[in-house]
Amino acid sequence: MKNWTFKKWNNILGWAVFGIALVTYLSTIEHKFSFWDTGEYISSAVKLEVTHAPGAALFQLVGAVAAILSFGNEAYYSLIINAMSALFSAFTILFLFWTITHLVRRILNKEMEELSSAEMISVLFSGVIGSLAFTFSDTFWYSAVEGEVYSMASMFIALVVWLITKWENEYHDSDSQRWIILIFFITGLSVGVHMMVMLAVPAVCFIYYARNYKFTWKNFIIANFITLGVLAFVFKGIFPIVMRLFGKSEIFFVNSVGLPFHSGTIIAFMILVAFCYYIIRYTRKTKNNLYQTIALSVVYMIIGFSCWMMIPIRANANPPMNLNNPDTAIGMLDYYNREQYGDWPTIYGQNYTAHLDAHGIERNEDGGYKTIKTGDVYEKNEKTGKYDKVDERTSYVYNKDHVSFLPRMYNSDRTVMNNYVSMYGAPDFEFNYSNENIVDNPHA
Repeated sequence: MKNWTFKKWNNILGWAVFGIALVTYLSTIEHKFSFWDTGEYISSAVKLEVTHAPGAALFQLVGAVAAILSFGNEAYYSLIINAMSALFSAFTILFLFWTITHLVRRILNKEMEELSSAEMISVLFSGVIGSLAFTFSDTFWYSAVEGEVYSMASMFIALVVWLITKWENEYHDSDSQRWIILIFFITGLSVGVHMMVMLAVPAVCFIYYARNYKFTWKNFIIANFITLGVLAFVFKGIFPIVMRLFGKSEIFFVNSVGLPFHSGTIIAFMILVAFCYYIIRYTRKTKNNLYQTIALSVVYMIIGFSCWMMIPIRANANPPMNLNNPDTAIGMLDYYNREQYGDWPTIYGQNYTAHLDAHGIERNEDGGYKTIKTGDVYEKNEKTGKYDKVDERTSYVYNKDHVSFLPRMYNSDRTVMNNYVSMYGAPDFEFNYSNENIVDNPHA
């Protein structure tokens, strides 16, 4: 141990646990496919078809490349895509090992060169035990042996967290911000697999905070709010704004200006490129390192997100599986927003009791339920060369007595509501039918 540096042992043991995980997963992979979404994902990856919303563009692109190894033998498609998941899962274990050893070393508050032999053994075996425990955990092992997006998404989470530890090792260097920019690029790419990578954003923010600011309760609270802001900016800001830009532009330039289909999409793309060029040029003139890092991070995240362009391209080719047919910018906006699944409250909204109380939903003067408009539904009309508005999306206006922050029991399905009552008791209010208090028993 004395003749070897910590870095060498860290690399050797990291690749050793990678090998153990890879052999384990490859020896236990599904030879065909499991009875759920795997059949859909394998088919969509091999033939670049359009899967259910919100899609998995990058997974499909990588899967299509991997499928080349079948040399045209369709019998091996499932095996190859499943093996691809095993490979990504093994890389997850590799990055997890390196992350654990980094964090344990930071607990000891020592640089690599300062570790004694005993401390080196403790750090390295902490990584081995932690990574192998996760390797053989039931949930992760299950996802590692089938052609699903979760193995690739897990790898991106592990990669992003490991990358911020690389930045943390070099945070004092003048070029350390390249790791931050790379993290945002990977985040953009990973949206083409699964939104799970957003789980890594808080970890990135807190490690950045810990290295740049002295701990105080005030700073810690501020860091929490900033972390929530960054998460909202990435998840609910940049990506939806980009999708809305393309959708609104397409409607305007086709319906109002009279240009052909997809003209608005092309113009929106040009606007987006011009915007990226402008913010990079502007922040460079300011010579402010923080502003330049933010600008480059946003631009590279959008570049990573561009892998999504594969979906409308393939939808226009009309493949055998073309779910939702998102062949226009408008269709892509609905596809991204998962409109087919409906909506549910997250931060603020109704509880299930609103659907039991006769006055749980506000009413108009004519007695009908009060609603608010949330969007329009358009269909492509090839004859007129325009998009026809065929419907409106609406949502109910709920009584304030049944609305709260962070509602968790909101489902209006009768079976689900029965489960709510059986688990947590009956709601404390009276049923009211035609303004008469008939019962005071929620089970009636």
